[in-house]
Order: sequence, then structure tokens, then C-alpha cells
Amino acid sequence: MSRRAAMSAASAARGLFKAPLGAAGSALPFGARGNAGQLNIVKQRMKSVRNVEKITKAMKMVAASKLRQAETKMALSRGIWMPFYRLFGNPVDAEAENVLLVPFTSDKGLCGGVNSTIVKYSRALMELQSESKSSMVVIGEKGKAQLERKEGDKINSFIGDMAKVTITFPQVSMIADKVLEEGKFDKTHVLFNHFKSIISNKPTIATVGSPELIAKEKQEELNLYEFEEGFEENMQDLVELQLATTMWNAALENSTSENGARMNAMDSSSKNASEMLEKLTLIFNRGRQASITTELIEIISGATALEG
Repeated sequence: MSRRAAMSAASAARGLFKAPLGAAGSALPFGARGNAGQLNIVKQRMKSVRNVEKITKAMKMVAASKLRQAETKMALSRGIWMPFYRLFGNPVDAEAENVLLVPFTSDKGLCGGVNSTIVKYSRALMELQSESKSSMVVIGEKGKAQLERKEGDKINSFIGDMAKVTITFPQVSMIADKVLEEGKFDKTHVLFNHFKSIISNKPTIATVGSPELIAKEKQEELNLYEFEEGFEENMQDLVELQLATTMWNAALENSTSENGARMNAMDSSSKNASEMLEKLTLIFNRGRQASITTELIEIISGATALEG
């Protein structure tokens, strides 16, 4: 290799080394002069990306494990609350003066649009119920953080830290009792993400009417049944059980949707980190080649000068 050819190769290698992660040809925003300084910066970035990749892969595995457990419970819970809606219906559009909204969100983030979708639907429902006395009992830290900005005066109470313990029916029944303690409502909207697949979930509203509202809306159907005790006492017990089973299913559906979305998000993040690491490795190798070529040129130049 002649001296001029070696210098041309070194210049070209340095130009490639300055290419950004996305497109070849433009300069990297490195402030350090010389290949040695740039190589150190690239090595630091490679180390950071590797650490991020390890974290996202670990979070993906944890989410996958939780997803399998939640899916099994969720499938069982669907068979408990559905009979109530076949009997009492889902009075979403029934006229009511006092309305309570119970949106289910998560306590943690990094799960796509699971929480933002519920918040958006919650605000839309509150606007539709603007003429009635509407209020909220918010489940989950993320929902509270977003809803209290504009709808803080509508939030009666907040329940969090559900992710720290295993979701069980007795636990959700206690939450349902707390909801009932908020006052007497004509109907209660339970808003949650209905799990369809890892990449798909659907915002769903399950409405539990008061005994009076159900008796008014479903009088003919209820007349087909005989009650051993008083009608009102039985209806009150049934409505309370319906609310508990509905909230249990909502908690499991939302938890499954959350873990599915987090698993999908962490998978995408891991792939992005892997792609970035490949590009950084390519830039590092090109920079190292440029550095070696420059050193060879200096050695050849020094030897030539001594000989001359």
C-alpha cells in the first residue's frame, strides 16, 4: 500500500466512523476529537445499551410469567360474572341520577396504552354524565395521577397497591364493600381493559344497576322467579354479589391486559436495543480500523522520513 493510498483509506474510515446510528453519511454528535475519544464514547454507549437490553429482557420474562397466571384466573372469573348480566342485563344507557365510575388502571407503567385508554374513556363518560351526580373511585396509581389533574373534584376515593399482592376474590370483595360505602348509586360503571390477546385489548364498561333500577328495567324477567324471602333483601344481596364478581373479573382482565402489553412493549424495547447495539458495534469496529490505519500511516511516514 502506497502512502497516498493509505492516507485515503484512513480518511474514508474516519468518515464512516462519524456516521450516525441511523443513516450513513452524516456526522455523529461527538465532541471529543480524535478516534480514541470517540471510541471511548461509543464503548460507553454500547455498555449502556447492553444494560438496558438486560433489563428489558428480564422485565419481559417477569411479565410473561405473570401473564400465564393471570390468564388462568381470568378465564375462570368470566364464568362467574356473566350469568348476572344475562339475568339483569347491562344497563349502560339507563337513565340515572347518581352514577359512580370505577376505572381500573395499573400501579406501574411501561405497558403501552393500557392506562391512557382507560383515562380517556373515563373522561368521556364523566362528560356524558355531566347532568347527573357523578363521581369516581379510582383503582391504580396511574389512573389517579392522570385523572386528578382535571377531574380531581370528582374522585371520592382511591385504591392502589393491588399489584403487590395476588388478586383474590376476598380481596376484591373488600374493595367492592368500600365502593358500596361511598353511598347509594343508581348504577355503577366498572371500566377496564378486556383482554383479547397479547397485542390486543378492548376498553369495556360493565354496569351494575341498583336493585330499584334492575326491578324497573327487568320487571317481566324477574316476575318469572320466586323468592323465599323478601324481594328487596334478595335483590340487594344479588346486586352486591354482582358488583363483587364484576370487579373481580375487571381486576383480572385488566391485570392480564397490563402484563400482555408490558411483555409486548419490553419485547419491542429488547429488539430496538439489539439493533442499536449492532449499529454501535459496526461504528466501533470502523473507528478502530481507522485508528489502526492512522497508526500504520504514522509508522510508515516515520520510517520513510528516517530513510530519507
